[in-house]
Amino acid sequence: MLIETSNIIVLKLGSSTVVDGRGKFKKKWVTTLIKDIKRYGKNKKFVIVSSGAIALGQKYFKINKKKIKLDMSQAIAAVGQIHLASEFQKLFEKYKIKTGQILISPDDTEQRRRALNVRRTFDNLFKLNAIPIVNENDTTATAEIKYGDNDRLAARVAQIIGADTLIILSDVDGVMLPNGELVSHLNAATARQMITDGIITGGMIPKVETCIEAVRHGVETVHIINGNKEHALLLEILTDTGIGTMMFE
Repeated sequence: MLIETSNIIVLKLGSSTVVDGRGKFKKKWVTTLIKDIKRYGKNKKFVIVSSGAIALGQKYFKINKKKIKLDMSQAIAAVGQIHLASEFQKLFEKYKIKTGQILISPDDTEQRRRALNVRRTFDNLFKLNAIPIVNENDTTATAEIKYGDNDRLAARVAQIIGADTLIILSDVDGVMLPNGELVSHLNAATARQMITDGIITGGMIPKVETCIEAVRHGVETVHIINGNKEHALLLEILTDTGIGTMMFE
């Protein structure tokens, strides 16, 4: 399914997609994304699940350490989340698009009553023509109750709100074969077998497993694309096969 035929689209933005190597918010890239949403997003509902709060918090406090204790990362996230939401809001406002922030913990999606409450919040933001900006509530999450990464969070959000399409924008082009060839289309059964056979390895395994779960729970297509390319959303709309890897049931 191409984006132009989707009604509800979840965009997952990795930390490296929105924050550069110096810890600065990538305003130019995010602006290209907003322009694409503005141009092609009429009559569509978008949700943005974005990482980057801790990276922005570290920049603010001038902390360069890669490994930080959990309790300290929670405090850093508390500050970075304000910066992240503010940066998004300022850029979207320039294009007369309203945004709202939703911080989610696993209990919010795994307990039915709370999941229904989350769904209502999304529905009401859509009625207000606001784009939800979602992140995990890192300020209170512990190692035992974290999603682990925002790919899983994005997949759960897509399932709860009944999204047609989930797009994971990362720093990779998609699923690659050992010879370097990009896999443009991949069904869930084949993806499982590729993991078993050792064709899909390393950090791509949890990403693909997340995609498999998403399509299994009703998301029609999941795309893994390189978010470092400007106008990534535009390219996805205009091409027949899309860029990156498209996964389906």
